[in-house]
Amino acid sequence: MDLIQRVNEHFIESIAAKQQAMEVLSPGIAVAAEKMVACLMNEGKVLACGNGGSAADAQHFAAEMVGRFEKERPGLAALSLATDSSALTAIGNDYDFDMIFSKQVRALGQTGDILLAISTSGNSANVIEAIHSAHERQMTVIAFTGKDGGQIGELLTSEDILLNVPVYRTARIQEVHILMIHALCDAIDYMLLGGE
Repeated sequence: MDLIQRVNEHFIESIAAKQQAMEVLSPGIAVAAEKMVACLMNEGKVLACGNGGSAADAQHFAAEMVGRFEKERPGLAALSLATDSSALTAIGNDYDFDMIFSKQVRALGQTGDILLAISTSGNSANVIEAIHSAHERQMTVIAFTGKDGGQIGELLTSEDILLNVPVYRTARIQEVHILMIHALCDAIDYMLLGGE
């Protein structure tokens, strides 16, 4: 296989993953957007967390909310728990890496807030601990996972939303997660601002 064909295979596989995910996840993404708007309109906030590429996705989501997505609007209350290097390293050093998000959820989360928990495997221990803390705080959890949903899929309550990308390759899951973030941001803006 030459390099061009190898590159083409990534596009083909990504397109297929997105089509498969669209059929399964679009209704859940719409409900997640409705829950986020209800939270934000009630002066709540969205806390987002994840590791590695999922940390970047948490940061990306928060930036789109606080800044803007595609339309001018007031900033919306969202925060990535993956970006404060002092908090992350202090908690990781003084307690345990598995607690880097849960300690922040306990400190910053309030009843009625939302935790956006991102884990391609569904098995990230520190994201799982964050979900436990969110439940203790009576927060709703919206979980982005992949593969079979992992342990996170088993932890969620009827108030939570599992958005599990039904593919097994991490790169494809991450590509769908960023599309899901953009779809969420667009749906939130549409509900708040109307328009096309």
